[in-house]
Amino acid sequence: MLLFVAIGAFAQKTPGNLVVVTLDGFRWQEMFGGVDSELMNSKDFTRNVAAMKDQFWAETPEARREKLLPFFWTKLAKDGQIHGNRHLGSKVNNANPYWFSYPGYNEIFTGYPDTAVNSNDKIENKNVNVLEFINHQKAYAGRVAAFTSWDVFPYILNEKRSGVLVNSAWEDLREGKMNDRIRHLNELQQEAPRLIGGVRWDFLTWQMALEYLKANHPRVLYIGLDETDDFAHDGKYDFYIAAAHKTDQWLGELWAYLQKDPFYKGNTTLLITTDHGRGDADKATWRDHGTKVPDCNQIWFAAIGPKTPALGEIKTEEQLWQKQLAPTMARLLDLEFKAGHEIPAAIGAIVKK
Repeated sequence: MLLFVAIGAFAQKTPGNLVVVTLDGFRWQEMFGGVDSELMNSKDFTRNVAAMKDQFWAETPEARREKLLPFFWTKLAKDGQIHGNRHLGSKVNNANPYWFSYPGYNEIFTGYPDTAVNSNDKIENKNVNVLEFINHQKAYAGRVAAFTSWDVFPYILNEKRSGVLVNSAWEDLREGKMNDRIRHLNELQQEAPRLIGGVRWDFLTWQMALEYLKANHPRVLYIGLDETDDFAHDGKYDFYIAAAHKTDQWLGELWAYLQKDPFYKGNTTLLITTDHGRGDADKATWRDHGTKVPDCNQIWFAAIGPKTPALGEIKTEEQLWQKQLAPTMARLLDLEFKAGHEIPAAIGAIVKK
């Protein structure tokens, strides 16, 4: 009898893990083509053109993107998937009609492009999100967390209702196992200049999320970064590019850690995307997005993990939607996302059958 119980316990399937990262407003144009020549050479948008050229310029889009995003194009493109290169026919779009942040994040996490979600105001989201759904599953209860730079996320993810830990903006981390590193980060962020209102510097968000990951081993972690969008709105193309390049470095370090930690090794998917696109047809509009700016509903996503076939950069015709990401997140954990609203189909290419 004891042997039967032991064998049964051993046979139980270990729950999978998922890490989701978003780069707010990062364009597909840079993802697939590297730095933009016109923006790089503009004194209005780039302070030190020579330095930008020296670090990031190359003759071909493939070489430029690898310089800008080496983790994406040397590791993830080899062992995972990257969707959204419209030059090759791979199309990914917002389904919501607004093309800015709250509607985009609502769509990413609820799978429901709700037309009533039409502002960035701090309004509790009535739509059930996939992190909330996962947090209510027995194997994941209390093991879901979100760390974000933007202070609207507690409302987007409805922290009060969902029960998901959402650490945002300048909020100290007081939940879970504490260590000296986390205490130091709490102190450090209180000393950092707050030049952009309700948005924490991304390096603080990232480091706090990483330390929480190491100390508490959540099964699902979301990290929402913001500086690509902030610097773009400010017209600082060099800072926008630098923020994307640094995030790529962090992602490479995170993926390497996930392959070493016994809790995550071989059982964790990394999913990366953005909430909306930016202007491009008129280079002056690259700073902006929303319905008045053409094509800002053009986005991208990437995934790597044990259930995701290594298809690399997708070079075939396809039309995928941001709303499909929420059910796909659940499917990666062998769950079927259910909520009080319509749920689209998951993206089959990301999840092995």
